[in-house]
Parts: sequence; C-alpha cells; structure tokens
Amino acid sequence: MDDETLGWLRIALTPGIGRKRLWDLMKMYPSSEEALRAGPSGWLKSAGVPEEIGRGLGRNDRALQGVVTALEKVKAKVLTWHSPDYPALLREIYDPPAILFTRGSCETGNCLAVVGTRKGTAAMLAFTRDLCRGAARAGLTIVSGAARGIDGSAHVGALDGGGKTIAVLGCGIDVAYPAEHRELLERICAQGMLISEYPPGTKPLAGHFPARNRIIAGLARGVLVVEASATSGALITADFALQNGREVFAVPGPVYAESSTGANRLLGDGAHLVMELGDLLGPLGLKQQVKPGRPLRRETPGSTEDASAGAPSLLEEDAVLCRLLAGAPRHVDELIQQSGLTPSDVSARLLDLELRGVVTRLPGMHFILK
Repeated sequence: MDDETLGWLRIALTPGIGRKRLWDLMKMYPSSEEALRAGPSGWLKSAGVPEEIGRGLGRNDRALQGVVTALEKVKAKVLTWHSPDYPALLREIYDPPAILFTRGSCETGNCLAVVGTRKGTAAMLAFTRDLCRGAARAGLTIVSGAARGIDGSAHVGALDGGGKTIAVLGCGIDVAYPAEHRELLERICAQGMLISEYPPGTKPLAGHFPARNRIIAGLARGVLVVEASATSGALITADFALQNGREVFAVPGPVYAESSTGANRLLGDGAHLVMELGDLLGPLGLKQQVKPGRPLRRETPGSTEDASAGAPSLLEEDAVLCRLLAGAPRHVDELIQQSGLTPSDVSARLLDLELRGVVTRLPGMHFILK
C-alpha cells in the first residue's frame, strides 16, 4: 500500500470521523499528506470537523496496523476517491464512498445490477440464473449484494456463463455473510471482485445495507429488480438508480403474489419490462451474443450433429417438456395433460432429463428447467 492510500486509511480510522466527514476532508485536500499536515485545527476550519475528533488521529496506530494486517491476509486492496482505479460511474453519484476495500479484480465500466428478494421462488431463481448467464456472455458484469435468494442466483449465473461479477458487501471484506455463501464469495474473488466501504472485521449490521445499495446502483448502468415486495430493499437500490440517472428494469410477477408487488409497481411507474435477455440488452445498447439457458436440439435417427459443444442433445419429446418447463415449475400431471405424451413417457423422459442436469425436481413432483 502506498503512503498516499495509507494516509487516507489512517484518517478514515480516526474515531468519530464517519463517512460524511471523511468525504468532506477528501474534497478539501487533494492528498492525504496535506490533510494530515493540516491537523485538528485545519480540519475544523476547512471541513467543520470538531477538534476533539481531529485529536484522535494520533491515537489510532494500533487500529491502523490491525486493518493493514487483515487486508494483507486476504490480499485485499484499498481504493480512495482520488485513486485512478476508482470506478468511474461510482464517482458520479450524489454520495460516493470516499474509501473502498476490494478483493479480486474486475473491470467496472459495463455493469448491470441485479437485486431482489432473499426468498425467491424456484421459477424466479432459475430465471435470474439464466438471464445473468446470458447477460454475462453478452459482456455485462453482474453486480449484486451476495445475499440469499435473487442476489446469489445472479452471481452464480454470471459465473456459470464465464463472465464477471461484483459482490458489494454490507460487512467487512473478510467476513463471509451469509455463512453459506462462503464458497460463492471465494468464486467471486477468483472470477470478479468483492467490494465494501467497511473496514475488515466489520459485522453485517442492518444499517449497513441501505448504504451498500447505493454502491450497487452507482456501479451499474442499470438496475434489474427481480421479485421484490413493496418494502424490499431492492426498491431502495432502484430509487438510487433513478436518482442518479440510471436505467431501471423489472421482471413481472403474479399480481396476487406479495413478493412481486414492488417489481410490478416499478413497471407501472415506467421501468423497462424484462421477460427475456433481449429486453435487457436493447435499452443498454448491446446485442445478444449467446442466448441464456441451455440450448435445445432435436435429435433424429441417424443424426450426425456433433454433441461436443457442451449442450446435451434432446429428443423431440424432451424438447416438448422443456418448453413447458421454461416459464415456471409444473406438476407432473400438468405435463402429461399439456404435452400429449403418455404418463410412462413423461416419467421416463423427466428422469432422463434430471439425470443429465437439464431439469430440476422440486418437492411435490414439480419440475423446472435449469
């Protein structure tokens, strides 16, 4: 870490400095050296920082060393608003973070934020994975908050599509939250980036997450809301996007479902309707390179098509079932009725598709396309 960044980190760790006062100091002083030289009296005159807070600057050596050691342990970096690598779009928002802690490496110039409920339905979780897989293949970096539900599915979709993803955390860069996403967070570090404005070791307190949402929106050209109730934090992210002139997208849901109330309301207010990848890419000026999801192929007797491209070849009966399962989970009886196949054929084909990883079996004999 260079002396300039270390100086701002020392200032940021001053007890009582807070996010706003740190930002005010960073605006007033072009370098940490000048800010440190100004001292408590200079801080009071230039940025209104109370002198008793300024005098705490020389008493945080132990805290500074602890943070530096923690950052080195997880190979994390520190970016300040003055750093050349600070994300360009994030600089433009009303309340940009003065300092960021990052792990991994990722371009931030072409990002899409994807947010939604922590209790997503199977259909929406699958839709999110497929959509983000396709968006990543089209060149978008997927940004989300690493939470359970829609956030996790968005990250997984981007990773599975061979693309990049950024997780913005409401805790320290070295804290795995939620705990079950520890492995996912490591995958993101290897194929993208973790970002937090909180020092290492910071716990995931409730008050951190609304602030985190402004960073998610600030990094992105647009925000996609998938399955959000009327009080969902995802709507806070959408509000930040609107305030900063970014595009807002939403996936429609059943009008009777509480988990779709917020997303449907966004659509009523003029958000872009998203039902497939093209709905997302068009407003962002991008072309669809690869369709999301698993390509379907008809296999006929004597077919000589090369199956080495990674997509399993499908019989005509398989394709019929997959089309029925593409939108939402369906019960096996419903599939028998709508496919025109016999019960034994449907059972056999579903078992084969499940074993090949094309469909997922849900409780109660329901199935959905992966």
